[in-house]
Amino acid sequence: GNIAAASVVAKTWRDALMDGLDRLHPGYGFAQHKGYGTALHKQAIERLGLSPVHRRTFCE
Repeated sequence: GNIAAASVVAKTWRDALMDGLDRLHPGYGFAQHKGYGTALHKQAIERLGLSPVHRRTFCE
């Protein structure tokens, strides 16, 4: 019902946000990992440092 629809809308919105961040901050792979702490995401941070949109507590 409504909760399932809201979940789909939220995921679609977040995916679009991550796609935009991927274009603004190339090299981090936001479009692929969608902000989750995958190994590739952590490797990108090690290589490039934190971007302005990363939470500073992300790597603690």
